[in-house]
Amino acid sequence: QLPLSLLNAAQNKPMLVELKNGETFNGHLVNCDNFMNITLREVYQTNADGDRFWKLKECYIRGSTIKYLRVPDTLLDAVKEEQNKAREAGRSARGAHVSGAGNRGV
Repeated sequence: QLPLSLLNAAQNKPMLVELKNGETFNGHLVNCDNFMNITLREVYQTNADGDRFWKLKECYIRGSTIKYLRVPDTLLDAVKEEQNKAREAGRSARGAHVSGAGNRGV
């Protein structure tokens, strides 16, 4: 499944973000762009050692620093189902519209 479609579906949902440097951020996704830069609200930040915590109202995380994202399993299931429905709708729509067959270039 496509990561960006998953992130778009995850808006206003809780998520955990781990950075390449080991820091983690737990919060609710506010926004995401095509570079996977994300904005979280109501964030709990933990340092790489896990011994220091900060509470942030909102934070911006650059996509290139992200190691992985964790979202609720229910969200994964919902996005998979939605993509399957879209795929089936695309298959049933193919070939349904034929116009000007054989008249190309005239």
